[in-house]
Amino acid sequence: MNIVSLVEWLGEAETYLLFGLITGAVFGVAARRQKRERWAATVEFARGRMGQSVAVWLLTFSTAMVWVQGARLLGLFDPQQARMMSVAGSWSGAIIGGLMFGVGMVLSRGCSGRLLTLAATGNLRSVVSGLVFAVFAQMSLHGLLSPLRDRLAALWTTPGGRNVSLADMFGLPDWSGLAFGLAVSALAIHIARRNHMTPGRLVFASGVGFSVALGWVLTYALAQVSFEPVSVMSTSFTGPSANTLMFFLSDHPGLNFDIGLVPGVVLGSFAMSLYRREFRFQGFDGESNMRRAMTGAALMGFGGMLAGGCAIGNGVAGGSILAGTAWLALLCMWIGAMLTDLVVDQQRRPVFA
Repeated sequence: MNIVSLVEWLGEAETYLLFGLITGAVFGVAARRQKRERWAATVEFARGRMGQSVAVWLLTFSTAMVWVQGARLLGLFDPQQARMMSVAGSWSGAIIGGLMFGVGMVLSRGCSGRLLTLAATGNLRSVVSGLVFAVFAQMSLHGLLSPLRDRLAALWTTPGGRNVSLADMFGLPDWSGLAFGLAVSALAIHIARRNHMTPGRLVFASGVGFSVALGWVLTYALAQVSFEPVSVMSTSFTGPSANTLMFFLSDHPGLNFDIGLVPGVVLGSFAMSLYRREFRFQGFDGESNMRRAMTGAALMGFGGMLAGGCAIGNGVAGGSILAGTAWLALLCMWIGAMLTDLVVDQQRRPVFA
């Protein structure tokens, strides 16, 4: 069945929802199985280690880059039609929001994607933190914090009403993105071999990156045949978490990619936890840990919305299409996370082991 037949059978909105569900499920299965998170890579790096978490993060990032740039060269995807590229980007938002998200990521012991995948395995800490994250993301999108977010984002924006492509900015050849992705993949595999990682771990790390490429390609394909405007987008959790929250609180919710993505992640992670017999209820270890996690979730909710995306939405999805503000946000997330580890956690027992 081709995409036109699928749209005729299900409808445009339902197909959009289905594509989000598929993308989320792939992410949920792979993220739950890989068991190394984006935040742990920043901690490893901050402590002078190039361990398994760094290898997983590099492989996730490079896999997305290779698949996305390969699809672009084959004519299956046009990054310039992505929603992230079709609107003005905010350099100030990327800096301030990225730093805030990085701080929150370490305080919460995980990025927003990790909160979702762990919540699906019975982790009540992640359920609470995830709800705080979604509430603050919604407050930053349309609520009490929206005016502050708008002011900070407007301090320094990209010219011409569109985001900036790094390939265009530096005059890079068409194949440069693919070549860069392959080079980072080689580095990731080298680090993985040095840390004696199994092939299975590498496959699932690649699966997270593949889910990003899958989202881009599926939504782009739908946009080419849809009568109604369809946003070309991929895996991200700040805006989708806020939209999913409002979906369940609204009288007449609409169907879109976001509403399928978040439940897809939960279902994929839940299925994997059941398959591997890892589902179990867990709570906070103490009051201080609860305060820390909730504070981190709040910072990620506002920071991610200000930055234009989370560690996956900016760092992997945005990075794979060479969006300028996404790369800056990613850099600031790493800086914020490493500084927080230095100030808050450096004297404690390593939490990524």
